[in-house]
Amino acid sequence: MRRRSMLLAAGAAAVSTQLGGRAFAAAPGSGPILDHDTPVDLDGSEYVDLSNQAGALAPLTTGTIVVTFRTTSHNEAMTLLSASDPTAPSSNITLNLSGGALQFSVREKGTVLINVMTRTRYDDGLRHTVAVTVDGSGTRLSAGGRTVFETARHSFFGNVSRLSALALGRNTDSDHPGGEWFCTGTIERAAVWDRVLSESELVAQSPRPDLADLGRISTILNSNTPATWVVTGDSITHGALHTHGWRSYPEHWMERVRWELGKPKNRDFMVDSGVSGATSAELVARFDERVTAFSPHVVSIMIGTNDIATSGLGLDAYRANLVSLVRSVRALPGSPVPVLQSPNPVDPARWPGRVNLSQYAQAMGEVAAQQNAVFIDHYNDWLRGNGGQVPLSLLSDGLHPNERGHHRIVLKMIKDLRIFEASSAVCSLSIP
Repeated sequence: MRRRSMLLAAGAAAVSTQLGGRAFAAAPGSGPILDHDTPVDLDGSEYVDLSNQAGALAPLTTGTIVVTFRTTSHNEAMTLLSASDPTAPSSNITLNLSGGALQFSVREKGTVLINVMTRTRYDDGLRHTVAVTVDGSGTRLSAGGRTVFETARHSFFGNVSRLSALALGRNTDSDHPGGEWFCTGTIERAAVWDRVLSESELVAQSPRPDLADLGRISTILNSNTPATWVVTGDSITHGALHTHGWRSYPEHWMERVRWELGKPKNRDFMVDSGVSGATSAELVARFDERVTAFSPHVVSIMIGTNDIATSGLGLDAYRANLVSLVRSVRALPGSPVPVLQSPNPVDPARWPGRVNLSQYAQAMGEVAAQQNAVFIDHYNDWLRGNGGQVPLSLLSDGLHPNERGHHRIVLKMIKDLRIFEASSAVCSLSIP
């Protein structure tokens, strides 16, 4: 059982930090100035009082904040770490989640010095390590050790006067003496350094480091710079016929990214170059017209359903073709990000020639791991969601996803690439 003696209910008497966890000062430049590394469970009304350490952080104008956490609910605002002047309105430095997005703000008596927020979201109940680094060159937000957002603006603890309150799980000021923005979930660790940690150091601080490519995709999603997404594959990606007039998964993705995320002027572009009947060999042979021609920033590849039924395209050839495709994507100008997406399962009774398609999905996952590429596993996602059986309700003809199947595919994409939002029209779409 995790120790709860260190938790302070809102409005209760103060609890000394010595009663729970390690929260101690360290020599400047050697390690973290503050390191609270005992996990605490927060129920939305509790917090951890670290105010006796506020003085050590108050002068910092350069440094790093790292927090490892796991949420248990979706709140509009959840504080991870906040330092404030409790006697003044809106004087605080706060690293928090806002609707699941990572937010860093610094305010001095109501004046906003910096307020930045990602489009990617981290309130999915999984374990995340997030960080903010600040120096004279700007502010960077990171997740899993990888930068996901940066700006030239910069403010830190030293830009807020009279900091005397410091807490995990809530913010407080003169307008909210009982606290606000309470966290619901587990905060495993919170640490502050007086220097900017490098990416390798941030990765080392992350129990579950992200792939570099996942960080690059997050940066693209969080940036206002336009990007081109190429989604390629076979008839499933093409989305022909079997969607019955509904959107295919590339079209759902386009709506989520181009419209719902609020990127300026919606200038991200989606190109669906899926071709009915395509195999990995055909995609390798026609890579220039299917991928290169569009000058992509991200390339999604879903392929394999036809490979298994094509003479001469066994698992070894399939693996080799996937490796070639990943390397070809990365060799393009700007080194686009490859994303491998497994084929969905099919009805073995209607398609006995594809009964071993699971081997191709597994092979794709293995190639992705070897190549450090992002892998979205639809095959096992479909089975897990249906008690280990192929969900026939998601298929049109036992092989091609129908409109419900395409929505299931895009939901997995959206969740794995961290832009799920329950209130979005795409995410909440109900298909009869």
